[in-house]
Amino acid sequence: MTLQHVNVKLFFEGEPGVDLRRFIDLFHEWIVREALDELLIDVADYRHVPDGPAVLLVGHEADYAIDRTNGEIGLLYNRKAPLEGSNTDRFLQALRAAARACLMLESEVEGVRFSRSRFELLINDRALAPNTPESRAGFEAELTTFLRDVLGAGEFDLKGPDDARRRVGAVAELKSALDLERLPETA
Repeated sequence: MTLQHVNVKLFFEGEPGVDLRRFIDLFHEWIVREALDELLIDVADYRHVPDGPAVLLVGHEADYAIDRTNGEIGLLYNRKAPLEGSNTDRFLQALRAAARACLMLESEVEGVRFSRSRFELLINDRALAPNTPESRAGFEAELTTFLRDVLGAGEFDLKGPDDARRRVGAVAELKSALDLERLPETA
């Protein structure tokens, strides 16, 4: 199964302790200074939506959002443009992009800290990966290989939705923390 449109959500450790308006201003600054390696286009304010993206940084290749889906706040990276390579390559690219943005947020916004041992990875393409038992099994096998072989995660738990209305994905809870600054360059 070839997976595209990989999403990674790194969860905040606790509440961010900052007004979400701060992220609107900061994301505008990122556009102006071309802070990321991707083309950034605009910022959208969805703070009025209780369960979804609160602040969206729209890009050409990918979007970044301060996201509150399922009542958990974090930074969501949503890859929109297809990528060459293996599923593992795409997982790593998405995790590296999300980690880079999180590290930038930690350095630029006082009181913001992201988890190093818990994140969500999902596929934002129901045509490529419908939430069926077969798709979930294939995805979890790919994710397990990625966690063990690429990230060197020892013990971990995966929790994914069984609800066919949700996207295929899983929350990975690692027993030992990742070093977001030293993720592998290649899979």
